[in-house]
Amino acid sequence: MTAVRCIDLCKTYRQGDQDIKALDHVSIEITKGGFVCLSAPSGGGKTTLLNAIGGLDIPDSGEVHVAGQRIDNLSKGDLADLRLRQIGFVFQAYNLIPVLSARENVEFVMQVQGVPAADRKDKSFAILKEVGLAGLESRRPAEMSGGQQQRVAVARAIASKPALILADEPTANLDSKTSDELMELFTELNEKHNSTFVIASHDQRVMAYAKRLVRMLDGRIVEDIDQRAA
Repeated sequence: MTAVRCIDLCKTYRQGDQDIKALDHVSIEITKGGFVCLSAPSGGGKTTLLNAIGGLDIPDSGEVHVAGQRIDNLSKGDLADLRLRQIGFVFQAYNLIPVLSARENVEFVMQVQGVPAADRKDKSFAILKEVGLAGLESRRPAEMSGGQQQRVAVARAIASKPALILADEPTANLDSKTSDELMELFTELNEKHNSTFVIASHDQRVMAYAKRLVRMLDGRIVEDIDQRAA
């Protein structure tokens, strides 16, 4: 089953008096349960492609399909609803709500989805335990380390059991030990739940954990490696 299918994506940005091709006729297909790292130097196109897959950025041309649905032509409202129910996001800056506890941050997405309060509470405790944060449910982001905050962000991303989890430079603010721990968590979630992960990163550690490494340069895919066969 295909989780993501991108067909001939093009995206150009205007920078000063120059046109920069962020995506230059990019096509890629990712099966359900995939664990893919998009790697590129700065400006290579990895974040633009990740944002196109997540519906955060609309390509100038081409098609994006997520969980069997074309998303690049959806209305803003339909796109927001799809992101809410089908896609979990893990950002470099965590993007947690500072006044909410870890549990409340995880519950937030489920609350917007209309999940009953009792179910939200039970699920948030279970998910935080799964990501190694049992006992820290009441702590606010400022009371947690960077690695702990990123685990809360991961818990929030998987709370609704989305079809797809997208992570943009998730290890950028973490030390090497914490980065390895986060990638081991991603690997465990990928294998346990068959969750599809697409990660944009130039971190060698992230690349090493990925089952599939897609290298980009100047908005094009230049290499696509099945690392399990290597």
